[in-house]
Amino acid sequence: MTDMSEAQARIDHPQAHTPTQAEAKHIDNMKFAMWLFLASEVVLFAVLIAGFVLFRVNHPERVKEVHEAAGILLVSLNTFLLLSSSWTMVMGLRAIQNNEQAALVRWISLTALLGAVFVFLQFIEYTTLSAEGITIYDDLFGMRFYAPTALHGAHVIAGVLWALWVIRRGAQGVYNNGKYLGVEIFGLYWHFVDVVWIVLFTLIYLV
Repeated sequence: MTDMSEAQARIDHPQAHTPTQAEAKHIDNMKFAMWLFLASEVVLFAVLIAGFVLFRVNHPERVKEVHEAAGILLVSLNTFLLLSSSWTMVMGLRAIQNNEQAALVRWISLTALLGAVFVFLQFIEYTTLSAEGITIYDDLFGMRFYAPTALHGAHVIAGVLWALWVIRRGAQGVYNNGKYLGVEIFGLYWHFVDVVWIVLFTLIYLV
């Protein structure tokens, strides 16, 4: 009788569901795997950023050229859009934790849209820089500038594609307030992408 009562309670109140030991272990393993992956990405970006900083110290005039050609307003707008996407990501996760599947789809769709706009504006920036003669083939500076920013852009593109996958599964009803690991893992990745851009924006465009 007790087992039947507990089963009925889970049906009536799904938010009260407690993961089994196997489920909890799976969740921990998936989160650990994502953190491990992000740690390796931190090392990669750190190497590229260090290369840029060292070149900047020795050739500050080349960095000034980028500041003048890129247009700080465009880059600042792009930064605002990407940071806003972190907020929409948080709202999407909160929505599914409240079992609001339709809201999850809306918030993650907005996240994907902001990410796509970021990539488009970065393309505009690259086009402008290229017209000013600042290309990846120009000199050592071009390589050091484009390597970290373009790699970050590639991560944003991957994040947008991942967001579309989350949207599709959300629309299919795969996620609920007792099963949203996929959304949470995606959120870790997306926040990482935003944090990396804050570092790049500060070191490349502001300092």
